[in-house]
Amino acid sequence: MKPSGREVELAAPPQGGDAAWACPGLKRGGKTQSRQSFVRKQKEKAGMAAAFFTLQPVDQSAVLMKTLLLLSVLSIAGSVSSDHHSGTSETDHTASGNGSKLFPWDKMRLPKHVTPVHYDLLIHPNLTTLTFTGFANIQVTVNQQTTSIILHSKHLQITKATIQGGKGNSHAETEVMVWKHPPFEQIALLASEPLQVGQNYTVHIEYSANLSESFHGFYKSSYRTQEGEVRVLAITQFEPTAARMAFPCFDEPSFKAQFSVKIRREPKHLALSNMPIVRSVNISKWLVEDHFDVSVKMSTYLVAFIVSDFKSVSKMTRHGIKISIYAVPDKINQADYALDAAVKLLDFYEDYFSIPYPLPKQDLAAIPDFQSGAMENWGLTTYRESALLYDSEKSSASSKLWITMIIAHELAHQWFGNLVTMEWWDDLWLNEGFAKFMEYVSVSVTHPELKVEDYFLGKCFDAMEVDALNSSHPISTPVEDPAQILEMFDDVSYEKGACILNMLWNYLTADVFKAGIVQYLRNYSYRNTKNEDLWNSLTNICPVDGTHESQLQSDGFCTRNQQTSSSSHWTRRETLEVGTMMNTWTLQKGFPLITVMAKGKNVYLRQEHYMKGSHSSPPTGYLWHVPLTYITSKSDTVQRFLLTTKTDVLILPEEVEWIKFNVGMNGYYIMHYEDDGWDNLISLLKENHTAISSNDRASLINNVFQLVSIGKLSISKALDLTLYLNHESQIMPVFQGMNELIPMYKLMEKRDMHDVENQLKEYIVNVFKNLIDKQSWNDEGSVSERLLRNSLLLFACARKYQPCVDKAEEYFMKWKESDGTLRLPNDVKAAVYAVGAQTVEGWDFLFSKYRLPSFNTEKNKIEVALSISRNKEKLQWLMDQGLLGDIVKTQDLPHIVVFVAKNPSGYHLAWKFLKENWNKLAQKFELGSHSIAGMVIGVTNQYSTREQLAQV
Repeated sequence: MKPSGREVELAAPPQGGDAAWACPGLKRGGKTQSRQSFVRKQKEKAGMAAAFFTLQPVDQSAVLMKTLLLLSVLSIAGSVSSDHHSGTSETDHTASGNGSKLFPWDKMRLPKHVTPVHYDLLIHPNLTTLTFTGFANIQVTVNQQTTSIILHSKHLQITKATIQGGKGNSHAETEVMVWKHPPFEQIALLASEPLQVGQNYTVHIEYSANLSESFHGFYKSSYRTQEGEVRVLAITQFEPTAARMAFPCFDEPSFKAQFSVKIRREPKHLALSNMPIVRSVNISKWLVEDHFDVSVKMSTYLVAFIVSDFKSVSKMTRHGIKISIYAVPDKINQADYALDAAVKLLDFYEDYFSIPYPLPKQDLAAIPDFQSGAMENWGLTTYRESALLYDSEKSSASSKLWITMIIAHELAHQWFGNLVTMEWWDDLWLNEGFAKFMEYVSVSVTHPELKVEDYFLGKCFDAMEVDALNSSHPISTPVEDPAQILEMFDDVSYEKGACILNMLWNYLTADVFKAGIVQYLRNYSYRNTKNEDLWNSLTNICPVDGTHESQLQSDGFCTRNQQTSSSSHWTRRETLEVGTMMNTWTLQKGFPLITVMAKGKNVYLRQEHYMKGSHSSPPTGYLWHVPLTYITSKSDTVQRFLLTTKTDVLILPEEVEWIKFNVGMNGYYIMHYEDDGWDNLISLLKENHTAISSNDRASLINNVFQLVSIGKLSISKALDLTLYLNHESQIMPVFQGMNELIPMYKLMEKRDMHDVENQLKEYIVNVFKNLIDKQSWNDEGSVSERLLRNSLLLFACARKYQPCVDKAEEYFMKWKESDGTLRLPNDVKAAVYAVGAQTVEGWDFLFSKYRLPSFNTEKNKIEVALSISRNKEKLQWLMDQGLLGDIVKTQDLPHIVVFVAKNPSGYHLAWKFLKENWNKLAQKFELGSHSIAGMVIGVTNQYSTREQLAQV
């Protein structure tokens, strides 16, 4: 699954935070992850607090987690009381009681007594009554004698249940008692006689349910045609634990089985599922039953089906796989870019993994209502419309980048996640970290013009923002209930997972890493894995220097044609200890701060756990195996050193003026240069900043502010470093500078420190003034140049930089006079709309265009502009409409609430809206979800007073 497409589509580049409000091109793409810090760089970003005021740090993320846990308990209690009995054979039985019959299982995880082999499903949705009926025949094998079959069911009204088979393969069906245990979302089928080991049985269950009103399970979606007609469709979203809302099942990743799906529909509709249709049967004049081919062996969360009136376009890959894009009829003309990208990417993955894609087709469907960004259902991936549809005339450069990346992510999942699946959700990162990492590997080859490598380190900064908190968690973390599982879809699983894989890729070299993961995929196809299975696959793969050829042998191991180049500096002994090294990154939370001090030729190294937001000293006992890389003033050749102890000494061949560690930010750690180390690097940036790469410059900006956050450097030192940005032109250092500087004055806004706020605004505009003035108001240049233009112009206009405001007002007036028919350059629309929305008349005109189908690809930009208004009535009305879901899609509400919260005129409104509508929001988006967490964090992440903390 991919994070909310809306957030990433506006921002493919690096971090979000406050720079995202100022610069939509910066918005993060996380599943807007639920363990993020409540207060973005609280003491730290109040970093300048050292100069202006005293602020005690509070790790509010821990408060959020406790609150969500309490609310999830209350939610479960509510579901117990409101879950209705259905049918004469279905009865509630709790796991404990005063003398009453007990539910035969008392654990959240299902027993292994019975395992599914094959599901035969018949689903019949009614898009008028918004209900559906289902028939499930589940073939199971008994592994341990039992009188009950425990499986999952949620909100399903079971009307009949039988068991057939056993010794002699009896054809007689025996009706069984059905007990329910709503707190665990389980049912028990109670057999009259024990089920025998080694025997096969068929469970038959008939049931009905309402189509879900949320974004998970089998739910209702709708759209409005160009003529104004509202049309309804039904769509599934099962990951992580919602397949049980569509059919009774063993809804855990390790219970893999094959699926045969049949869908009943009206003749005017189209049905889609994981596999192609093998035949359609006319049940009556008004009803068709589509039979889909038998699936490969897979987990329940990957099952999918859609009933809609979508249209499609198709192409074949080089390997003979049919790729189709499905969308509502009025938007199918926006599917061509995604189709071409999907063909290229699926071909790339088949070649890269040397494992054929096992299905005959891959459908990509654009869904009008979709909570996350996309979902990797095997053979039928689903997406937000903004994450799949591209209008070459109206879509932005960030849209193209985002669409390509999200398709790459979901198609990578067809191998990492679908073919090989984590055994349980505590190792979710094996799915999501790999898919995130492979986005960059694949797109850098298939679409080199996008230069995706420019943006990778931004993902690592995102992860570190969360991982630096005491409330963070190891990549591999035990989870049990659905709310806890949802919380795993965060920056730690995605971004940190990808970053440590990138670090390992650099450590082992590309060839060795590739050989290891190919071996991993081959060894565990159609199976489930744990952390150690990956490390075992990467162990004993021989190290190869990137400049030399390697050969992959039949046993999956690579051999060297030549000896490893000595420049790699990794010994064979060190390279073989992959598991030992990587366990330090996956089994403990956080990351190291490496402090260096140069004395002559000796460089003294020390590692410690980097942590902020805690009153106490960082915990001791944390130790990482850190693959250090460095360059010096004397040599730009990358040198390597594996730090496995708390302290060590590195001896240089000669004394140097400066030394820069973590070359290219390929390692998941930050650096502190003691004595005159920082002064030497700051002088280098001011005198000759291009002596080091743009990624190295971005990492210095990030690291210096992280050190301010924990009191190891003064804010004046960090601001001194940012002065060089007057001469910077590359996207990553500029974006990182914005991400560090903008939150500082946004914090002042919410403390009513107007003088300091205005001084900071002026300082930041002056830092970037040269670059802003150089921006042309057109769509020319590379993708990076266009993203930079979009962000800088919006930033300048939002800060009321007069030359920008004047230009934007001129464009908006001409556009308004043409009744919106004048073609504005895509890269300047965000700035033009933001300035135009500052008047009531301009806001109303902009919203009138927002409602038109012809402006669908621009809705994100318009929402940002509408949220920047200083008119509180407009801001309140906008959020209210998002909750209603008619004019403004409810899927977009979380982002609108966060946009309003970043507005100094709106942050009180957003907090009040969140509190007053909490129950409705929790019901729609689910507690523990990235949407709920994103709203809470987005609304409160710049609160910094005791009074505000008390409110939270």
